[in-house]
Amino acid sequence: MKTWNDALRSGIVIPACPLALDGDGRWSRRYQQALLRYYAAAGAGGLAVGVHTTQFEIRDPKHGLFRPLLEFASQVLTSAGAMSDFVRIAGICGHTQQAVAEAGIATDLGYHAGLLSLAALPEADDDALLEHCRQVANVIPVIGFYLQPAVGGRILSYRFWRRLCEVDQLVAIKIAPFNRYFTWDVVRAVMESQRSDIALYTGNDDNIIADLITPYSYRGSVRRIVGGLLGQWAVWTRRAVEMLEQIQQAATFTEIAANWLTKNTQLTDANAAVFDAANNFAGCIPGINEILRRQGLLPSNRCLNEHEVLSPGQADELDRVVREYPWLTDDEFVAKHLDDWLR
Repeated sequence: MKTWNDALRSGIVIPACPLALDGDGRWSRRYQQALLRYYAAAGAGGLAVGVHTTQFEIRDPKHGLFRPLLEFASQVLTSAGAMSDFVRIAGICGHTQQAVAEAGIATDLGYHAGLLSLAALPEADDDALLEHCRQVANVIPVIGFYLQPAVGGRILSYRFWRRLCEVDQLVAIKIAPFNRYFTWDVVRAVMESQRSDIALYTGNDDNIIADLITPYSYRGSVRRIVGGLLGQWAVWTRRAVEMLEQIQQAATFTEIAANWLTKNTQLTDANAAVFDAANNFAGCIPGINEILRRQGLLPSNRCLNEHEVLSPGQADELDRVVREYPWLTDDEFVAKHLDDWLR
């Protein structure tokens, strides 16, 4: 029987789950349920809840949504028929005490792994970071996370990643520095560790396809980034699943048609609109929410932080990329099933 870890290592689509809010800012369970059903029906192999795309503010006591949202998502996925190999990932953040507590909540609710953000430790040295990771890994299997500095991450050295590979409960790494040099640091560290059980996942929303089709070769061995854990894949998820399947089914990665490289630039262009790259990603979460609102999967593009809104001109950019790249969108798939998901 295939396990969640088998699925993770084989390579799957893992959307980063948005938060469904009504226009007045209240959590909408109805639309949250529809969104979760959409991801399951679209063929996603897992889901990450409580991560950046979900909005870190869910942890604020005035909202108190961290545990309720994780619990609700788990229940809906189970009722939607998600199998035992559907990978349930919880975002874990904060200083060690908070991170360990969040890992405990996730474990209690049946989550398989924790995506561990180190953004709360901007000044910690490698020894302190690794001790933090070990303490969380004692509670839940860990997915390492290289988050780009523009949205709160920090630069992490090759030496850190190489030492992190010595943590037995490290099951995967999400590589999302939006930087080729830093991406290679992670891949090389995993290759030099000789651990074949650590799955590599792209979080580089600006370079998704190129990450997936590139064979990384070093010292006679070859590794590939097998899937994606992405905010970009929170939208148009059905197309993302089809795309990953086509890439995985290619006879050899060296013979992949050049059109995939063309599609890579088109997807990067679309991501620039969704993530608001022109404004240093200020409208990233509203951009994701706006696409889902247009499809009817969210009631609004509202964020818990009322100042987090679409940037000027961002809506026009979304119009442009949707018009220019119809191969990316799954509007017909959503429209066909939306009424059922909202029931």
